[in-house]
Amino acid sequence: MADKESFTSKFMRTTGKVRMIFGPAQRSSLDHPMTDENQRLLKEQQAQEKAQWETVTRADGSSYIVSRKPE
Repeated sequence: MADKESFTSKFMRTTGKVRMIFGPAQRSSLDHPMTDENQRLLKEQQAQEKAQWETVTRADGSSYIVSRKPE
């Protein structure tokens, strides 16, 4: 019986060949500061997400979030 090559092995072999043509994925350092534009975009995204949720506090002091109902 012939041993069949697994899908994972075929995929890894194919991506290895593609990597030889296109090169490795782009990488950048993680310790560099964010640009002003990225900081602005992050703050906008966080504000939008915060507007979607409401914090509810129980009598015992614990809290949880629920989806904010459209007005």
